[in-house]
Amino acid sequence: MTETEGEKKPARVVVADDQTVVREGIVMLLGLLPGVEVVGAAGDGEEAVRLVAELSPDVVLMDLRMPRCDGVEATRRIRSEYPGTQVVVLTTFADDESLFPALRAGARGYLTKDAGGDEIVRAVQSVLSGDAGLSPSIQRRLLERLSQPEPAPVAAEPPDGLTARESEVLVLIAEGFTNQEIARKLHVSTATVKTHINNLFAKTGLKDRAQAVRYAYGKGMVRPPAD
Repeated sequence: MTETEGEKKPARVVVADDQTVVREGIVMLLGLLPGVEVVGAAGDGEEAVRLVAELSPDVVLMDLRMPRCDGVEATRRIRSEYPGTQVVVLTTFADDESLFPALRAGARGYLTKDAGGDEIVRAVQSVLSGDAGLSPSIQRRLLERLSQPEPAPVAAEPPDGLTARESEVLVLIAEGFTNQEIARKLHVSTATVKTHINNLFAKTGLKDRAQAVRYAYGKGMVRPPAD
């Protein structure tokens, strides 16, 4: 009897999470559900890559914030070196700064840790079928991001060692947006915006938003409105 005529083989899964209680809980949960077989568990990205090399699982359920090698880098390595293994991110974080790097690294699925067991299994099966395994909230975020106009372009090479995101925040400050408005535009928390502002102020020697505005115009990062 062929696989299609009988029961479909369960997906072989490795779980990667640096929190022991969370990792063991996910393993226990998946062990109670049909359609998946947990073949290994990793405490960080380095161990996840090693287990993929040893076990050739179908899917890795990947946390993002882990020591030694984070989930994004581990995903990039797995998809580059072991393309037969798919990655579904399973994380606490749903902000753009977590979501988009993970998808660019090759993750085919993205779930937050409030997902139920059935949702995890559906995501695993979806990525193995060639589809995306995204939670409804992540799908909405992607659609919202795609429907939003892009922020004003910044200089090709940001000055004073600013990162691209710090430059983006600086441009929005110069355009008169508040921290809360910047957070909504970039789909991040206000705390994240404040962190970017503190970093860019430290790098540029700026002391307040008025100086930031003058700096952005002086560096050609924004242009005065046309008459």
